[in-house]
Amino acid sequence: MAKNFTMTRDEVPVEQTWDLSDLFKTEAEWEKALKDVENAIRAVTHFKSRLSESGETLIHCLLEKDALEADFMRVATYASLLASADGTNTENQARVARVSSVGAEVQAETAFVSSEIRGLDEMTIKQFLSEEPGLEVYEKKLNDLMEGKAHQLSPEVEETLAAFSEVFDSPYSVYQQSKTSDMTFPSFTTSDGEEHSLTFNNFPVYEGAADTELRRKAYEAFVGILNQYKNTYAATYATEVKKQVTEARLRNYDSATDMLLHKQQVTKEMYHNQLDTIQKELAPHMRRFAKLKQRVLGLEKMKFSDLKAPLDTDYDPQVTYEEAASMVRESLQVMGPEYMEIMEKGLDDRWVDLADNVGKRSGAFCASPYGVHPYIMMTWNGSMRNVFTLAHELGHAGHFYLAGENQKLSNTRPSMYFVEAPSTMNERLLSHHILQKTDDPKMKRLVILQSLGTYYHNFVTHILEGELQRRVYELADQGTPITADLLCEQKTEALANFWGDTVEMDEGAGLTWMRQPHYYMGLYPYTYSAGLTASTAAAEVIQEEGQPAVDRWLSALKAGGTLKPLELMQLAGVDMSTPEPIQRAVAYVGTLVDELEKSYDSGGAE
Repeated sequence: MAKNFTMTRDEVPVEQTWDLSDLFKTEAEWEKALKDVENAIRAVTHFKSRLSESGETLIHCLLEKDALEADFMRVATYASLLASADGTNTENQARVARVSSVGAEVQAETAFVSSEIRGLDEMTIKQFLSEEPGLEVYEKKLNDLMEGKAHQLSPEVEETLAAFSEVFDSPYSVYQQSKTSDMTFPSFTTSDGEEHSLTFNNFPVYEGAADTELRRKAYEAFVGILNQYKNTYAATYATEVKKQVTEARLRNYDSATDMLLHKQQVTKEMYHNQLDTIQKELAPHMRRFAKLKQRVLGLEKMKFSDLKAPLDTDYDPQVTYEEAASMVRESLQVMGPEYMEIMEKGLDDRWVDLADNVGKRSGAFCASPYGVHPYIMMTWNGSMRNVFTLAHELGHAGHFYLAGENQKLSNTRPSMYFVEAPSTMNERLLSHHILQKTDDPKMKRLVILQSLGTYYHNFVTHILEGELQRRVYELADQGTPITADLLCEQKTEALANFWGDTVEMDEGAGLTWMRQPHYYMGLYPYTYSAGLTASTAAAEVIQEEGQPAVDRWLSALKAGGTLKPLELMQLAGVDMSTPEPIQRAVAYVGTLVDELEKSYDSGGAE
């Protein structure tokens, strides 16, 4: 388990890194593109105060704006990926700062487009659509803008707010910069005298360690450092929350939650359905899972630090990246040649950065610059969990590649409510494939545990993040100051309500709000559960129907943001207007726990 996690970025083998030359071959090329973006802003501002002239004027403006944003996305992605790979590099930090400044200028100078469109009446919009066929691809965008008309501020105020975008994004930037560049963890020593290094990126490895002493000591060292930063991080997050609350009031929303859900095109009923149904109905299944884990591992107490301990302590096969790629390829064949061509490119053409080095951002993500191809960041440690993470991020890649191939830039992004469906679909297909292929009871159990890991991640970790957000925004709307003590208290209470007396909470449990950047991304965390709910239902239909269901799913991926989330999920064959799909997904988790209990009760704990 002891490893040296001190490799610097320039020591990483090139095959473990992504190929950024597909974005820009040289730094000089990037510099030129950044200057070109600054110059291209004028091609859009040329249309200022003119959008009411004709449909032809409007379509030209929208096309120029799309082109500008696509070019900016490329230069911003390049800078962001370099900084994500090594946040300690000062050149990377400076590059991000420059891009951020240009991005603020782009937002400020193009804010008039939305304002002027909202200033048009419905009859004019209809007339322009009939006169200019090219506007048809922007029809949903135009309608969405008109729906937000009641919350539009004056053009001058909108431009001013857009000019401050770099400042408004600073809570997220400060959080990320602190995690990657400033927060360092001490090594710790176990009773056998072995010293273990600790970083933000390798803590999940220890979190899933079979050795209880190793797992718990790593946890103590980790949360000890988190505790030292809690007041600073709380102030940073409180600034983010205050920003949303203030904007919601300015825009005449009833609350920050209403404003954030409006952006997702999600009703409060849909939002509360996800949070309430999963917490209420999943808790009994997960408590059974925790009790099973405590019994099998022979733990006197089930501590919060034990929740991710492996059940099969004597079966932890290491998987190479090449072996993982092969598994993913085989499992996704059901999606057909068009989808598989994208997966092959992703695996073969260095779309994936899997290195572990100092300064690398924790977690995993997929960036999808329009007109290029997606890039995936993860940290490879050879676990089966890594295999599922790879499949997950490739799901995002396939989704946005297809959307980018079939839609204009402004139509590629669906509501957050749908975003996690394609990624978790890949995980479901991977799980199903391995279970169908293997006769090894240990491998079957391992895959069931990985599937439970997927549901744990989305239905427990993220739903409880969402629960904390729900509480925090309600408190902030009432004027309650958001402090470290309040965040820890609310997080501990949410965890305790879910786990009951099966898990012993400690101070570190309350600090888990410090671990994820999702809190700075609007009401993002709960949407993971919505996506997994949809993919659970759609995967069942694909396994039953085959190609017709696959075709419907691919149509939904290609649709990008041209449909509202309920319509998009209906196109994929899932009706999320009621709690029924959520209840079915939760019940499925219950069957996985049932299978585990049977396995161990029949002698599998030996």
